[in-house]
Amino acid sequence: MPTTTRPKQLISASVEENKAYLNKALGVGKSFDLGLHEFVLGGRDVLLYYINGLADSIIITQVLKDLNNLTAGEVSGDLVKKLYETYIPYFQLSEVETTDEFMDKLLIGQVGLIIDGEEHGILIDAKIYPTRAPLEPDTERVVRGAHDGFTETLVMNTALTRRRIRDERLRFEILQVGERSKTDVAIAYLHDVANVDLVDTIKQRLQDIKIDGIPMAEKTVEEFIIGKTWNPFPLVRYTERPDVAAIHLLEGHVLVYVDTSPSVMITPTTYFHHVQHAEEYRQRPAVGAYLRWIRFMGIFASLFLLPVWLLLVLHPEYIPPALDFIGVQTKGKIPLLVQFLIAEIGLDLMRMAAIHTPSPLTTAMGLIAAILVGEVAIKVGLFSPEVILYIAISAIGTYATPSYELALANRLVRMFLLLMVGFFGLPGLMIGISLVLVLLVLTRSLNTPYLWPLIPFNYNAIKPIFIRTAVPGMHKRPSIVKSQNPYRQ
Repeated sequence: MPTTTRPKQLISASVEENKAYLNKALGVGKSFDLGLHEFVLGGRDVLLYYINGLADSIIITQVLKDLNNLTAGEVSGDLVKKLYETYIPYFQLSEVETTDEFMDKLLIGQVGLIIDGEEHGILIDAKIYPTRAPLEPDTERVVRGAHDGFTETLVMNTALTRRRIRDERLRFEILQVGERSKTDVAIAYLHDVANVDLVDTIKQRLQDIKIDGIPMAEKTVEEFIIGKTWNPFPLVRYTERPDVAAIHLLEGHVLVYVDTSPSVMITPTTYFHHVQHAEEYRQRPAVGAYLRWIRFMGIFASLFLLPVWLLLVLHPEYIPPALDFIGVQTKGKIPLLVQFLIAEIGLDLMRMAAIHTPSPLTTAMGLIAAILVGEVAIKVGLFSPEVILYIAISAIGTYATPSYELALANRLVRMFLLLMVGFFGLPGLMIGISLVLVLLVLTRSLNTPYLWPLIPFNYNAIKPIFIRTAVPGMHKRPSIVKSQNPYRQ
C-alpha cells in the first residue's frame, strides 16, 4: 500500500489560521516534546515552534532576548526581511513559504517562527543532536594511528572526513529518504576524481527509494541501492574509521553517509576490499605484508580447514603417510558431520549470547562455554577432541577476517562445503568449491566484477593486494573505479 503524502499548503498571513493548522498537524498539546511559545513583537503575534531536546536552548534564549529589546519602529514594515537580515543574531537562517517545508525542517530540530501578517516563515538551524564522542570502533582497532571513529551524527561524520581531506572539490550532496522518517543521506565524492556515472546512479537509486522510513539506516539503504538478492557475500564495504573513508575517497570511490548510523558505505567494492585492514598500512611495508598474509591464511583456514579434514577422516585413503596422525583418535557417539554442524550452530549461539550479555558477565559466559561446552562434551562422548580443535582454529580464522559481513558469508560457505563433503565426499568438495567460485565470478556490485582484479585478471592491480606496497610506489588509483583522474601522484 503506497504511503500517503501531506498536501502542500502555503503559509497564511493569518497567524491564527497557521496556528490551528500546525497545532493539529504536529500534535501540539498531545506530544509532550513539541513546544509552542507565543509572544508579541511590535504589536504583532509571533509563534515560535521547537522540539524539546533538539533545539539549542542557549541560542534560542539569546534570540528571544534580542527580539524583546526591539522597538515598534524597528519592527515596522517587512518584518520577516528585517528579522532575517538584521535582528536575528544567527548565521543559519532560511525562509519557507509552505507549512509542509516548515514542518519538515522543524522535525529535524530547527526552530520555526510564524509572524502575523507575513506569508513566510523563518527557520533557525539551532538544532543539537544527542551524540557520543568519536571513539575508536571495536571491529577496526589499530595499534598505531588514529583512534577516532564515526558516530551516529551525520554532521560530525562529515566533519571528521573534512578534517582529513581539506579539498574544495570534496562534495557532500544531501537528500532525505523515507516519507515519514525523512532521514538525511549524504553522498560523498571528489568532484574531479569520482566516476560521474557512478555518482548519478547512486543518487538516482536513493531518489527512487519509496518507503515510509529507514530506521535500520545504512543497511536498508544498501538493499535499495544493490537490489533484491540472496547472495550472502557483502556487495558494499562498511567502515567506521574516518581515515579508511578518506583513503577510499582519494582512490575515487563514492561513499554514502546515513544519519543515525556510525557506519559509512563504500562503493563500489570487490571481494578483496573486505580482506584488507587499516593496521597493514600503519606498519612498515614488510610488516604490513606479513600481517596481510597471516590474515589471508586465517581466512583460508576458516573456509577450507573443516571440509578438508572431514574429507580426509571419512576417506582415509586420501591421507598421505606423513599425515596419518590427523585422523580421529577418539570418536564421539554421533557422526562427525553432525558434530561439526552442532559445533557451528553452537559457535553462533555463543556469538549472539556474547552480543546480548552485559560486559561484566562476558568472562563468566566464556568460562561456561569453555568448560561445559568444550570439556564436558568431550568427556561424555558428544564430540571428539579433534572436532573441538579444528572448529576453534576455524573460529579464529573467522574472527581474523577484517569484514564482519564477509566473515558471516564465509561461515555459510563453510557449512555448505561441510554438507557437500559429508554427502558426496571428494566430488562434493570439488563441486561445492566450483559453485562458490561461479557465484563469485557472476556477482557484480554496481556493475563492478566482484573478483576483480583476479577475474578479470589485472597484474598491476593484484600485486599490491597480495604484497603490501609502499605508498610512494602507488602512483595510480584502482582502475576498477573508472576515475576521471587516474593518477594519485
